[in-house]
Amino acid sequence: MAGIIEIHRLSKRFDQQLILDDISLTVNDGEFLTLLGPSGCGKTTLLRLISGFESCDSGQIFIRDKNVTQLTPQQRDVHTVFQSYALFPHMTVFENVAFGLRCSKVSTTEIKARVENILAMVQLSDFSNRKPHQLSGGQQQRVAIARAVVNEPLVLLLDESLSSLDQQLRQSMQIELKRLQRQLGITFIFVTHDQEEALAMSDRIVIMQDGHIIQVGTPREVYEEPANLTAARFIGQLNIFTSRINEVTENQIHYSIEHIERRCKNVKQLKKADPINVLVRPEDLRVWGEHELDPTDHMLPGTIDEVIYKGSTVDLIVRLKSGRLIYATEFFDEDDENLFYNKGESVWVNWLENWEVILIDESA
Repeated sequence: MAGIIEIHRLSKRFDQQLILDDISLTVNDGEFLTLLGPSGCGKTTLLRLISGFESCDSGQIFIRDKNVTQLTPQQRDVHTVFQSYALFPHMTVFENVAFGLRCSKVSTTEIKARVENILAMVQLSDFSNRKPHQLSGGQQQRVAIARAVVNEPLVLLLDESLSSLDQQLRQSMQIELKRLQRQLGITFIFVTHDQEEALAMSDRIVIMQDGHIIQVGTPREVYEEPANLTAARFIGQLNIFTSRINEVTENQIHYSIEHIERRCKNVKQLKKADPINVLVRPEDLRVWGEHELDPTDHMLPGTIDEVIYKGSTVDLIVRLKSGRLIYATEFFDEDDENLFYNKGESVWVNWLENWEVILIDESA
């Protein structure tokens, strides 16, 4: 088997409700894998099945080629960091981290060396004698991780372990967690519903919906090459236009948006009259003032509905002639006077040819 974890046709029900439906997945050795999806999609259940805290109705789980499907959590060589951290409040940081080693009858000398080493790695050496209530949320999270990795598991499972932190600390801990994973070389499986978090931290992302895996890929793959409309909608903001192939010429397709004809490469062997969804990310849209350029062929006319200044970017909501709203993001440049727009201003909108993603409209 190729991966450190191999999951074969795993299914799970709770009270007759199907939570996971015939899931198969390979987890590579040493990777940071994120399970991403909305609440109720099955990602935490999958994590608990891997850890052994839940048993599957059907299917098998292999860890390092060993069938662990019927084994207890203690027999699987994986550790879990829970959302609540579950630290012992009456123990110091050192004793919290040493707890698992003491239960395994590791010698006092080795415990001291291993705990001190891992506390140094998570930058908590100066906090070893403090109790959990004397630590910040980020420090408590690092203690929970240290307590798990000091036992040298093959795999570390993290169940939304950053969700209780404030935004600034959460972003800082994303960097710290990725750095620690690379330093340790341990496989991390991370559960989150936060798209930006998944994109920032992961080697690969598993997008889940209604108990199914709908796409597996690198952050760039799932963002720029979504497998379907569900995956595309879940990763980042998106403008979705419905259309139909007007014409196919050589390796190009021609389609219309708001009665304006556009074209792009025919990378999916689409045929004339095929119904399609045209996906354009806000940062790929370009907005121009009414008299800023000429000609305006293949551009969509509209008016500025809202301007949202965000410091490094300006978010624009543009109302097209049909009345539909689309979203554009432009990087702010205080030396570019043309980036200032007024509500109600007439504009032109376009995007570079081949920057759109074309998917067959399966609902048509």
